[in-house]
Amino acid sequence: MATNVRVIHARDFIRARPDGVADVERAERMLAELAAQSAALGEFEILIDTRQVSGSLSAGQLWHLAEKFAQYQRTFARKTAILCPLERFDHARFFSLCAENRGFNVTAFHSYEEAMEWLIG
Repeated sequence: MATNVRVIHARDFIRARPDGVADVERAERMLAELAAQSAALGEFEILIDTRQVSGSLSAGQLWHLAEKFAQYQRTFARKTAILCPLERFDHARFFSLCAENRGFNVTAFHSYEEAMEWLIG
């Protein structure tokens, strides 16, 4: 059975402001745009690659973003892998737990290969 995987480079929608803090409002807008553009694509798995994201999100910001994630249930109804550098794995794992608590199948990875294996497995 073929698996349809979409790779999202988070650096395209999560950027740091001049003070080094991630711009969560911009990330929310881009998440909404992504969901709108993806609506017609059908069913697919998603890999969100955060390895090149500048700045980091606080626990509160991650929780808030997971709450926004839940608004786009149709887009993110299948598997979503969060790929991150090892030094931010705890943040990605926290986000995945927040999303899982809202009924999503989200898992954090620091290895591209492991993330892809999970998505297509």
